[in-house]
Amino acid sequence: MIEFGYAGTPFGQIHYASCGWGEPVLLLHQSPRSWDEYREVLPLLGRTRRAVAMDTLGFGASASPPEHSVEAYAGGVLALMDALGLERAAIAGHHTGGVIAIEAASRAPERVTALVLSSTPLVDAEGRRVRRERPPVDHAEESADGSHLTALWAGRAGFYPPERPDLLARFVRDALAVWPDVELGHRAVAAYRMEDRLGLIRCPVLVVGASADPYAFPELKALAGRLPGARTAVIEGGMVPLEFQAEAFARVIQNFLDE
Repeated sequence: MIEFGYAGTPFGQIHYASCGWGEPVLLLHQSPRSWDEYREVLPLLGRTRRAVAMDTLGFGASASPPEHSVEAYAGGVLALMDALGLERAAIAGHHTGGVIAIEAASRAPERVTALVLSSTPLVDAEGRRVRRERPPVDHAEESADGSHLTALWAGRAGFYPPERPDLLARFVRDALAVWPDVELGHRAVAAYRMEDRLGLIRCPVLVVGASADPYAFPELKALAGRLPGARTAVIEGGMVPLEFQAEAFARVIQNFLDE
C-alpha cells in the first residue's frame, strides 16, 4: 500500500509517497512530473525495500525552491533524507531526476549508497549548447479557448505509447499543477555543469537506457563512459514515460541493488 506524507524542511514542506520497509531507495521524477511517475514502481520495489518517491521542490505538491536549479533541487533531496531520518540511501532518477541524483551524490557521496541513472542526459559543454539551440520541450502559450491543453498533449504524444492515453493524461495533469512554469526544470538541466560533478561520485552506478527514448538513449554510452566502473542496462522498447515499462524498470533497480 502506498502511503503519503509531508516532511518539514528548511525549504518548506516536501511531499512524498512511500511503500515498504527495509533499505531505502529514493526515487526522483522527470520534469514537470511528480511522484506519480513512480505510482506503478513503488509497490514493486516496496516488496523488499523502503521505496520513497518525492515531489521535487517546485513540482507536484512540494514547496517552491529558492531558485530553479539542479543544485537547489538536490538540496531538497538531502533535506528530505534528513527529515525522514535517512542517513544513507540509494537514489534512482529518471531524466531530470537522474541529473538531480548526480548532484546529490556528488554533494554528499557518503550518504548515497548506489545510483541508478535512468534516461539521464549528459549535460556537458556540448550538451548545454544543444539545449540552447533546441526548441523548448513543453512550452505552450496559454489561450482563452484552452488550446494550450491540446498543445501540451500533442507536444508529448510522440514519446508515449499510442495505446496508453491514460499515461499522457497523467503527464498533462502534472504539467498543469505547475503551470505556467513547465519549462523551469528543463532550463535548470540545460544550465547544469555536470562535467564538474561526475568525478565526485563514489558509489556504484547503473546507467539505464530506454531504447525508444530519442532524447536520452543516444547518450547512454557517453554518460557511462564518464563514470568509471559504471554498469549499463537497456530496457528494450522503453520510452520516455517509465510507467510504460514499470516492471522492467523495477526489476533492473532491484537486481542492481541486490548485487
